[in-house]
Amino acid sequence: MKLTIVGGGSTYTPELVDGLARLRGVVPLEEVCLSDLDVHRMETVAGLSRRMFDRDDYEVAVTTTADPTRAIDGADIVLFQLRIGGQIARRSDELFPHCCSVIGQETTGPGGFAKALRTVPVILDLAEIVRERAKPEAWIIDFTNPVGIVTRALLEAGHRAVGLCNQAIGFQRLFAGLLGVAWDEVDLDHIGLNHLLWERAAWVDGIDRLGELRANHAAALAQYVGLPPALIDLQQAVPCPYLHYYYTHDEILAQQMAPDAIPRAEQVMAVEAALLTKYADPSLNTKPPELAERGGAYYSEAAVNLMASLMTDRRDRQVVNVRNDGVLPFLPDDHVIEVPARIGSSAITTDDSPARRPLDDAAAGLIAHVAAYERLALEAATRGGRDRLVAALLAHPLVGQFDKANKLADELIRQNRPYLPWAN
Repeated sequence: MKLTIVGGGSTYTPELVDGLARLRGVVPLEEVCLSDLDVHRMETVAGLSRRMFDRDDYEVAVTTTADPTRAIDGADIVLFQLRIGGQIARRSDELFPHCCSVIGQETTGPGGFAKALRTVPVILDLAEIVRERAKPEAWIIDFTNPVGIVTRALLEAGHRAVGLCNQAIGFQRLFAGLLGVAWDEVDLDHIGLNHLLWERAAWVDGIDRLGELRANHAAALAQYVGLPPALIDLQQAVPCPYLHYYYTHDEILAQQMAPDAIPRAEQVMAVEAALLTKYADPSLNTKPPELAERGGAYYSEAAVNLMASLMTDRRDRQVVNVRNDGVLPFLPDDHVIEVPARIGSSAITTDDSPARRPLDDAAAGLIAHVAAYERLALEAATRGGRDRLVAALLAHPLVGQFDKANKLADELIRQNRPYLPWAN
């Protein structure tokens, strides 16, 4: 089996390699091909990856190329983990919304919109290479944010694709630790959009233990998601951490705009520089503990489990980003949602997903609102035009005012002009 990682120079890659090595019986590999335009980073990451596989006596060829066509040729699975513009663009995404006193974040609000505008055209071009050069039955796994918008772009273009996020496996790990069970014994009723979701149930051996978790571990849950225990009690569900941008908006905005605030991008740049120095050490053959500071916890387990089910038709249930197809009746069928689905080699289905249970009005209203923005955002990403930017920003609940939408559109274009051909 050949796995191609586009964006293979990412500091995330050793996390994935660690999972591939530990779970070698699940996904038997012959080749892992890393492709990245930053050749120095790619070769540094490749060197560590080879040493990690060698440490575990796993005979996997780790190849590298800056040419995505060569990388994708003959691949069984292609994983996209791209950051167009790098951390410099991310820093802009986190800061430019502050000109209108709006939350700045890399996947949510105007910052996430800017990332989508830079990313979607590149992803679609790469996906055409997959269509032409990968094996006919190859799958695309998208780990590139904003995952929901990017995955919908791929599916709308007819690609065999699925989106992946580590939010679900993070909750499984959290709940399992509090309950004293193995993480893979926890089944979730995970419902919403990427980075806008709730856990409505946590089944262990068929028994929903979320009520027990809320009663006995309220402080731990609240700390994990960054929201008050009273809100969790009110919703009788555990919201994901990204919902604090909505539910504690003013507090988060004040923190971001404080004179001594340090953008997350700058923190990540420092972490990445330290990681790459470690990766270059020829004696290092394990992922360093500092990798945990980069984010993406448990990414490897989620990705390897998904690959295994796609390649071996396990038809087990995993949380992925897929077409709605009636799961949420208030959304179009072609919208992409994040829910438990059955993963097979020929199809991914939500026919028996617990997410088909009725959703409360408050959650449904917020999902519908953000989903409307996502549809407009994808149209802007594929067709361009300032008016489309303004329409998408106006539709986002973190913006919602015409004067702000106009000003943000102009600032977004100014900051991202090199990535927006229609704006030049």
